[in-house]
Amino acid sequence: MAGGSNSKRHPVNRGTDSINTQGIIEGNNLQPQTQVQERVTVFDQHFYDGIPCFADVCFLHKSSSISKVSEMSLLLSRAGTIGCGKVLDTIGSSITNLNAGSGFASGAAIKGNGISILAFEVANTIVKGFNLLGSLSAESVRNLKEKVLLSEGVQNLISEDMNELLRIVAADKRKELKVFSNEVIRFGNRSKDPQWHNLDRYLEKTSGQLNTERLSRDEAESIMQRLMTLVDFTFKLYHELDAWDKLQQHFQRDDDLAVLSAEIKSRKKKQINHLKKKSLWSRNLEEVVEKLVDIVLFLHLEIITVFGNTDYHEQSIGHMNNCQRLGPAGLALHYANIVLQIDTLVAKSTMPAANTKDSLYQSLPPNIKLVLRSNLPSFHVAEELSVADVRSEIKKTLRWLVRMATNTSKAHHRFGWLGQWANTRYEVNKKSGLMWIETFHHADKDKVEHYILEILLWFHRLPNNRVL
Repeated sequence: MAGGSNSKRHPVNRGTDSINTQGIIEGNNLQPQTQVQERVTVFDQHFYDGIPCFADVCFLHKSSSISKVSEMSLLLSRAGTIGCGKVLDTIGSSITNLNAGSGFASGAAIKGNGISILAFEVANTIVKGFNLLGSLSAESVRNLKEKVLLSEGVQNLISEDMNELLRIVAADKRKELKVFSNEVIRFGNRSKDPQWHNLDRYLEKTSGQLNTERLSRDEAESIMQRLMTLVDFTFKLYHELDAWDKLQQHFQRDDDLAVLSAEIKSRKKKQINHLKKKSLWSRNLEEVVEKLVDIVLFLHLEIITVFGNTDYHEQSIGHMNNCQRLGPAGLALHYANIVLQIDTLVAKSTMPAANTKDSLYQSLPPNIKLVLRSNLPSFHVAEELSVADVRSEIKKTLRWLVRMATNTSKAHHRFGWLGQWANTRYEVNKKSGLMWIETFHHADKDKVEHYILEILLWFHRLPNNRVL
């Protein structure tokens, strides 16, 4: 996988890659029973553990199959002498290796299967890998350090410690990689070719080998660009199939269109078939999985290169015990909606409707309601402010708080399955560079509530805008 993206990989059957089977039978003048026992010992030493293994050169020779067939005949002819049980055990050790030269772990030549209806799931997985790869580029990392982590929202709600913020981002990237790799593993298990099964063990084993040759960034980007081209056609196919389904329903309801239906259906079918050929639909699943495995291994090393080999959870467990983060608590989207509701009310030039203000009040957490009631009577400013001045004070905080809330809403709606294609503009999602650090996910609950309460207290200074 590592190296050139066009190199063809051959799975190595580790049960036979270092065994000279013919030498076990011929020469040495061994007794038949000794020959069988020695052969069983040799095969036990090379037991296949189920982890896929890949190599650029196939070490198995065609002559091995011929020698094994001859050996099998010899063993069967001696079955009466040494006992059927031991012979069958020996045959069982050999039978899966008769076609070792075919390149498959099972020994049988298996035809790869097309992606077909899985194309849309595979496309979503590719988009996740594409976004993760883009977020680790030099330009994205520079933007992260110089703009995102220094923004008011991140500094006020999450942390002012740059080292801690970088550890948080690194942990997020590893979680994204875990999600991406798990989906690749699932597709591998759907393959008819057993060499792509159990990729989780292969990836775990290979990821720990930092000296293993991997893709360069140029090669990884080239692979992802080609895959994204297939994703673009898959996106078009998705919408054509959706339109085709609606068209058929329309024809069934309207008999007057029966004459036109044949011509329209024929044209639509040709268009759909064309898109199937150009998209992931008609691609070989094993070929796509092979490329995605290469990307997983590259991303693993890239994260280490960019952020170092550190574990945020272990280093920050003490700090996390001292504050509650909205994301893990399942409150991020709820608090984002509260902020967006306040922003809508503040933006209105006229007095908001009573039910709108009541809806906002009902959505407030109980502790904010309690503090709001107790603080309102004592909330005073040094000098009387105009309506414009009050709105200006509110907008100073809302300017960056609303940005974080909007990002939170976008992020939660982005991580659907096909919803991101059906309900939103695909071009926007494909290029989305949102990170959890830019949302309420890692925000300190107490800090967010402090700023919400502050805005509500100022909001009460506006005429006819009380929520209590």
